[in-house]
Amino acid sequence: MSNNRQWHAIVTERNTKKAAQFYPQIKSYDTLEEVINHPELELIIVNTPNYTHFELAKQVLQAGKHVLIEKPISATLAQAQELFDLGREVKREVFVYQNRRWDSDFMSVKEVLETNQLGKLIEVHFRYDRWRPQIGPKTFKETPMPASGILYDLGPHLLDQVISLFGKPLSFTKNLGSFRHLTAVPDYAFIHLQYPENLNIFITASLLVAQALPAFSINGTRGSFIKQRTDMQEAQLDKGMSPLDLNYGLEEAGTEGELTCINPENGQLESTKVSALKGNFMAIFDAIHQTIRERKPFPITEADVLTQLEIIQ
Repeated sequence: MSNNRQWHAIVTERNTKKAAQFYPQIKSYDTLEEVINHPELELIIVNTPNYTHFELAKQVLQAGKHVLIEKPISATLAQAQELFDLGREVKREVFVYQNRRWDSDFMSVKEVLETNQLGKLIEVHFRYDRWRPQIGPKTFKETPMPASGILYDLGPHLLDQVISLFGKPLSFTKNLGSFRHLTAVPDYAFIHLQYPENLNIFITASLLVAQALPAFSINGTRGSFIKQRTDMQEAQLDKGMSPLDLNYGLEEAGTEGELTCINPENGQLESTKVSALKGNFMAIFDAIHQTIRERKPFPITEADVLTQLEIIQ
């Protein structure tokens, strides 16, 4: 993140006050009211349990602050629309934290598609798989309540990536399943999205995949591209790596994507390894800064978010 932007406050830290260990200038508060009444703050981030996003974001906007909301923006399409309408009313921005647009693996997919080497696309598969057979510790994800379950957890990542590339589908069907022992919420989700020219896109998210399948599989009339889920940013941040570290966002060696397509010179299929671009979650904050200060359009649009909620809810 650029040096001319500073974090000033954190609200309601979990259990212990840890932020000051890494950012001594930060003040830690215990209530939202203390934060939204801070006269110097322009943007407030809502990163709380899913079911609280709508009400907290609404309070932030009513206090005259811009808001960045962790995905999903809300439990329902109507709530999401209300937040965007309120933002326009109070002349404040509503941002949604769809950071996975800046995953290194997804950026590789986007780069390959932009070359048109695959020809006319026929079939696209995006997956987000994990092996988590036990019930997780985060109650809001595992308890039947608004915006719980895997579709609200991993679905927004996959749908936002697809929507950013292909736009709104003509139609969709979805199927949810609950397979873990004692699970009370869906832990499997499958969505079939249908696009013009008979393009079929399939999204799958599962907590019961022991042998990882390709995260991205794209087939066209001239070839295919396969890429595993190889972005390192979440793991790097969990280990305390700074986004300013030169190695931040770099994939491990040997995780390149595989592009197989027709060589136009001899008509034969040839396979090549595609190195990933450097992932950069911080790009979303650069985009937010440009929207607030320079009035540049934010890349995650209202239409993108509403399309996502229309499919998820």
